[in-house]
Amino acid sequence: MAVAELYTQYNRVWIPDAEEVWKSAEIAKDYKVGDKVLRIVLEDGSEQDYSVDPETLPPLRNPDILVGENDLTALSYLHEPAVLHNLKIRFAESKLIYTYSGIILVAMNPYKELPIYGKAIIHAYSGQNMGDMDPHIFAVAEEAYKQMARNNKNQSIIVSGESGAGKTVSARYAMRYFATVSKSSGNAHVEDKVLASNPITEAVGNAKTTRNDNSSRFGKYTEISFDKRNRIIGANMRTYLLEKSRVVFQSENERNYHVFYQLCASALQPEFKHLKLVSAEEFNYTRMGGNIIIEGVNDRAAMIETQKTFALLGLKEDFQMDVFRILAAILHLGNVQITAVSNERSSVSEDDRHLNIFCDLLDVDSSSVAQWLCNRKIITTSETVIKPMTRLQSLNARDALAKKIYSHLFDFIVERINRALQFSGKKHTFIGVLDIYGFETFDVNSFEQFCINYANEKLQQQFNLHVFKLEQEEYMKEGIPWTLIDFYDNQPVIDLIEAKMGILELLDEECLLPHGTDENWLQKLYNNFVNKNASFEKPRMSNTSFVIQHFADKVEYKCEGFLEKNRDTVYEGLVEILRTSKFPLCASFFQENPGPPPPFNSAITVKSAKQVLKPNNKHFRTTVGNKFRSSLYLLMETLNATTPHYVRCIKPNDEKLPFEFDSKRIVQQLRACGVLETIRISAQSYPSRWTYIEFYSRYGVLMSQQELAFGDKKEVCKVVLHRLIQDSNQYQFGKTKIFFRAGQVAYLEKLRLDKLRQGCIVIQKHIRGWLQRKKFLRERKAAVTIQQYFRGQQTVRKAISATALKEAWAAIILQKHCRGYLVRNLYQLIRVATITIQAYTRGFLARKKYQKMLKEHKAIILQKYARAWLARRRFQSIRRFVLNIQLSYRVQRLQKKLEDQNKENHGLVEKLTSLAATRANDMEKIQKLESELEKLAIQKRTCEERGKKHKEIMEEKLAKLQTYNKELEVQKEKIEKKLQEKTEEMKDKMEDLTKQLLDDVQKEERQRILLEKSFELKEQDYDKQIHSLKGEIKTLKEEKLQLQHQMEEEQIISNSLKGEVAQLTKQTKTISEFQKEIELLQTQKINVEKHVQSQKREMREKMSEITKQLLESYDIEDVRSRLSMEDLEHLNEDGELWFAYEGLKKATRVLESHFQSQKENYEKEIEALNFKVEHLSQEINHLQKLFREENDINDSIRHEVTRLTSENMMIPDFKQQISELEKQKQDLEIRLTEQTEKMRGKIEELSNQLHSSREEEGTQRRTMEVQNEIHTKEKEKLIGTIQEMQEASDHLKKKYETESEVKSSLKQEATRLNMENRDLEEELDMKDRMIKKLQDRIKTLTKTNEKANEVHASSEPKEYIGMMEYKKEDEAKLVQNLILDLKPRGVVVNMIPGLPAHILFMCVRYADSLNDVSMLKSFMNITINGIKQVIKEHYEDFEMLSFWLSNTCHFLNCLKQYSGEEEFMKYNTPRQNKNCLMNFDLSEYRQILSDVAIRIYHQFIIVMENNLQPMIVPGMLEYESLQGISGLKPTGFRKRSSSIDDTDAYTMTSILQQLSYFYTTMCQNGLDQELLKQAVKQLFFLIGAVTLNSLFLRKDMCSCRKGMQIRCNISYLEEWLKDKNLQNSTAKETLEPLSQAAWLLQVKKITDTDAKEIYDRCTSLSAVQIIKILNSYTPIDDFEKRVTPSFVRKVQALLNSREDTGQLMLDTKYLFQVTFPFIPSPHALEMIEIPSSFKLGFLTRL
Repeated sequence: MAVAELYTQYNRVWIPDAEEVWKSAEIAKDYKVGDKVLRIVLEDGSEQDYSVDPETLPPLRNPDILVGENDLTALSYLHEPAVLHNLKIRFAESKLIYTYSGIILVAMNPYKELPIYGKAIIHAYSGQNMGDMDPHIFAVAEEAYKQMARNNKNQSIIVSGESGAGKTVSARYAMRYFATVSKSSGNAHVEDKVLASNPITEAVGNAKTTRNDNSSRFGKYTEISFDKRNRIIGANMRTYLLEKSRVVFQSENERNYHVFYQLCASALQPEFKHLKLVSAEEFNYTRMGGNIIIEGVNDRAAMIETQKTFALLGLKEDFQMDVFRILAAILHLGNVQITAVSNERSSVSEDDRHLNIFCDLLDVDSSSVAQWLCNRKIITTSETVIKPMTRLQSLNARDALAKKIYSHLFDFIVERINRALQFSGKKHTFIGVLDIYGFETFDVNSFEQFCINYANEKLQQQFNLHVFKLEQEEYMKEGIPWTLIDFYDNQPVIDLIEAKMGILELLDEECLLPHGTDENWLQKLYNNFVNKNASFEKPRMSNTSFVIQHFADKVEYKCEGFLEKNRDTVYEGLVEILRTSKFPLCASFFQENPGPPPPFNSAITVKSAKQVLKPNNKHFRTTVGNKFRSSLYLLMETLNATTPHYVRCIKPNDEKLPFEFDSKRIVQQLRACGVLETIRISAQSYPSRWTYIEFYSRYGVLMSQQELAFGDKKEVCKVVLHRLIQDSNQYQFGKTKIFFRAGQVAYLEKLRLDKLRQGCIVIQKHIRGWLQRKKFLRERKAAVTIQQYFRGQQTVRKAISATALKEAWAAIILQKHCRGYLVRNLYQLIRVATITIQAYTRGFLARKKYQKMLKEHKAIILQKYARAWLARRRFQSIRRFVLNIQLSYRVQRLQKKLEDQNKENHGLVEKLTSLAATRANDMEKIQKLESELEKLAIQKRTCEERGKKHKEIMEEKLAKLQTYNKELEVQKEKIEKKLQEKTEEMKDKMEDLTKQLLDDVQKEERQRILLEKSFELKEQDYDKQIHSLKGEIKTLKEEKLQLQHQMEEEQIISNSLKGEVAQLTKQTKTISEFQKEIELLQTQKINVEKHVQSQKREMREKMSEITKQLLESYDIEDVRSRLSMEDLEHLNEDGELWFAYEGLKKATRVLESHFQSQKENYEKEIEALNFKVEHLSQEINHLQKLFREENDINDSIRHEVTRLTSENMMIPDFKQQISELEKQKQDLEIRLTEQTEKMRGKIEELSNQLHSSREEEGTQRRTMEVQNEIHTKEKEKLIGTIQEMQEASDHLKKKYETESEVKSSLKQEATRLNMENRDLEEELDMKDRMIKKLQDRIKTLTKTNEKANEVHASSEPKEYIGMMEYKKEDEAKLVQNLILDLKPRGVVVNMIPGLPAHILFMCVRYADSLNDVSMLKSFMNITINGIKQVIKEHYEDFEMLSFWLSNTCHFLNCLKQYSGEEEFMKYNTPRQNKNCLMNFDLSEYRQILSDVAIRIYHQFIIVMENNLQPMIVPGMLEYESLQGISGLKPTGFRKRSSSIDDTDAYTMTSILQQLSYFYTTMCQNGLDQELLKQAVKQLFFLIGAVTLNSLFLRKDMCSCRKGMQIRCNISYLEEWLKDKNLQNSTAKETLEPLSQAAWLLQVKKITDTDAKEIYDRCTSLSAVQIIKILNSYTPIDDFEKRVTPSFVRKVQALLNSREDTGQLMLDTKYLFQVTFPFIPSPHALEMIEIPSSFKLGFLTRL
């Protein structure tokens, strides 16, 4: 829409004002295009006709909803009055000193100490995104630190502003932030040294001015270096343009540098007496300003602080005294009296006290100094002339010397600071903090202001380029077409100053002339630039000044003193005197060519983003202007190589009044620092930017139902904007944002407000109509009632008479009797019918009940006998089946052993005979072989003769073959080339080659057949020899009787085996009768095993039922732990099923004996238990099939059965436990089946994975083998032709080698026989081991039988005394298994709470019973060290910390409970009192354990806080638990990091789930209830403190609706406490400050009564916190109103009577004092047993 259309009635505009710069007015009449006048109403109510130009209408005012924003770019109308008003609202009313303006942080000097710079604030901003919190210098520092860490790119923070605007303080806070969040890597505390450099530089470089009590009179760039882990490792400092003239001259109400006054204030101290100082009022250089004292500053204390910082930087007292010596010399030099001898001469008395002190301090000749202060040396080509000087010239020479000395001293101090901050490591990145003077304009501006403004011109140019770079990146990122925006380019001004033949070059040129003057230089400027350069002007009324049009304003400079200040010369005579000084420091200042220290580490190289021109003239290097220009070039190179961040400090008033807003001064500074230029640039493009989600949420009320029906919110936004704003040039659609031109957001806000106002009117209309209708109906009903009674009264009066009354009464009486008769008859009828129905019904029910009881009684009897018969039958069948299997298995094993033994005997005999035969016939074989060798030697000779002949023939053939081979190789090379060029031709040739190869192969096969025939003949000969050898072996068998004595050992072994199995053979007499049955059983065995697999799930369910009924106090997780994967993996060993079956039979017998012993006392209960025992025995017998694969479970079940019998004696009410167990039966079965199914699934998955991996490896191996075979075949085909010829030649050689092969084959045959003998011996050894194994198993069988008999014999359980016996050498093993290696997950579920602690205490009791001091001390020390070690190793494991906190407390309580002290014993049972310690007092160890528990608790709290803290702000503040009540506002350039529809963000549910996890874990670990309440209280305090701190630092969260959200979230936390039965704890009280803050956001804040209510209700909030919330209160809609400053003042007046700390932030690291209550253990030590999973078998329960 057109801009003119916005100038309608009731809209507000800004008009210029002489006093306030801009003032607000309301349009009284709609403006039409062409009107010359705009009718407005001022704020005081007066109307006015304001003349307007259609091209330049007055700027529109933003809606109130946008006023007070954190970012100025969030304003819809971006112009000067909007910026000024927004800053005024934030600064004067909300007391907020920081505001964003795009990439700039605008910092207003409050002239008051504010509580917003503490460590709590630093930690609150650390890690936060820049748009998430309120504007702050810490937010800028965090952004720079984060970008450096994330992008590994150097950063810089540019702090600028006028003197007194707070630049130094802002830079100091930024450096403090870096020092706090990034600690140095070593113990040198580099960050403290970096901060310590500030007081020193402020002492020697800051001074009091009329604008600022601590004004920096130099520019400073501090480069803080970081390593790869982003920790501070060092720093470096570069200074610019020290104001040296302040050393010798100060204006009224100003001071010299602070260090002079600090030195004078310490003059009476002993270490400074040799400096001969007096009060600052007596020195010329310190009393010129007339005021030597700064209010609130103690110069003596400041001197002590300066000395401390010198020492912290490693600058010792000798160095300090040298510095103070030079400073004192400068003060005394200023008091040297120079008298005028004549108009052209002056003199200094050699007896001048201050001159002598000056010379003594600097160790120079006083007469020489006196001479050269009043004379100067002029050197010509022919002679040297000494010329006297006037008094004025001498005073200037004295002052120039003082300035020179102080300048050198300042540079020297900075150099030593840099040296102290140097680092040895490699610098990775750095952050530079630039504290530099802002644009300055005074009544009289000289050379210093010229250099300052020149530096600001360069910085403004760099700033403009950076702003445009960011804008261009944003537009390109969103896909918006980039259009060039016109902006002020200050390059012409920079060229005017620094270009060739510019102002600086002309100044340097004039300085080179002997008689150069300021007037001559100024005339050159007039000649070169007047009317030629638009940026240069000549004042109309002055010939001694010039005007430059800077980017901020026009500045008039006086030329007086420019040449002198640029030269900065000291007469050579004085320099020579100081150069020959015996004071080394002073002499070093004036060396001819001193090597200046590099301003930065040489290892760092920075490259400029833009090439700059550098001067080449060597003469320019000596002037101040040239030095400043060179240092400025280096600074700009550094800044261009970094990512800059801008802080613009604003001075709100010149009177230094707190929170006073001077609009004129502020506008002047805003123009000077570039903020308004940035706003103007932004306003020319698309300054307002909304994400699609934000736009959809804010302007959903403007959307129609059809538009909302679209699924894509982005499309909905586009359609709505096309409808609402007709001009498409007023907005652009980016990828993630919508870009609006200036004023469009205000127009949309107007439409939204109109729509909401219209909706309110409709709601009001309907409500008022409803109220009126309700009132009308109520009145009409009252009227009708009155009319009814009135008319009835009239009718009664007309109808009443005596006859009528009598008739009426008679009729009533007749009606009464008639109705009574009818009702009585009806009642009698109903009563008779009811009684009849009841009789029949009751009879029917009684008969039915009788029949049912009769049937149930008979059924129970039948069931009893039937179930008993079935159980007996089932038991007998299973027993027969098991016995048959056992007998068959044992018979088979024995038969197999006998057969194997016989076979082994026969095999051994054969092997021994064969060995003897081989040994006996070795000589015969050797003789035969020798004879054969002689024959072969003869044949060899004949063959050699023939071979020679053949060899000659073959050599000829080989020569031919070699030539043929060469030809073949040539052909092969040709073939290979052809193969590469043409693949198809190669295939044809390959077919030909294959044919040839086949022919060759056929020839080879013929030759091979001939060779095979010859070999067959030889083999026949060898076979005959073998037959003969076999015959000889048969003859050796006859010698078997002679070798029988060698078999005696084997027979002894077999006899012993027969003796051991004699008992078993007696039982096998009936084997012949059961042969057929055994065979049937063997055939059924396979089917049974298959059936077992199919019934595995059913068996495990029944097993769970049995274990549930057996182990009454057995925990569910204990069963699951015993049915673990480790146990199931050990169930596949042979012959161990019988052990499991025998163990189960023993368990059942123990139970039966126990139940019989209790039969007399529990007759009724014993019947049910007997039935269950019988049922259990049947099920146990049936479960033997499952235990064929499960052996190790036997020990755990037998262990638990014995524990069950011992616990049953302690149970008084057995019936109740049985009923409870029956209730838990179904849950146990379900959970066990689920666990077993999961375990089986895991086993199957693992087996499948292994199987698949093996198959894959097999397939890969097969494919590789196939490929290798293919490659080898191809290779053989290719080289076949060459090998064919070689094989032909080798074939002849093989004929000669056959003889040797025969010999070798004989040797191989002999070795093979030896190997067979060895294999037979190994097999014999294996059989021996097998026999021994069988013997061991028989022994174990006998032992188990003996143990079973012992169990039968001893029906009485053992009595334990609650001790664990251990050996001293097992202490380390005990700590390792019970403390270090113990996993809490399995323990907390299955065992009693604090079981490890009870076990440890039982060991302590054992050591105490032995009265062994060393053993007890050793055990306690190693236990405590083990607990410390496990906490150290798992210091971030919440479950482990919770587990050992609980066990440490239980251990501590056990030591107290059994200490023998009366205060602890009164809670014990008599039996527990018997277990008290008898010999030792462990109070010291109790104290040590208490300290350990406190350490564990603190670490425990820290881990919980670290896990919970990231969830608090997103869940408590940002998440909308009440959907739809919050609204969004534009956030400007600094967008919030969290998106609205971020599904991954933390919610209130996340916090509650985390708290529930903490609670359940603590409960499972058996943590005491009181200690648990303390931990929950600490967590709730953290939630309240973090939420409240974030609320204080987020102005956008301070609204009524956000208060509702916070109150709702608090109610969720209270409900959680109620659910966990923690409402009686004090955790709820820790949320009281947050609850009161939420109430404060919602309550009305208008009247005095409201202020009084706030004062009375907000007792948990400090005055600072209440005022902060009131000042930060931000309405989301126009329907809410801001808190007026007058109301804030009322509340402030009421709160002044309070005495509180005045601290804004809550300490989130605060820990409540923890107490460990004494809770006696209810568990009897005698009943505690050690689970097998603890691996503590070396402990013995006494």
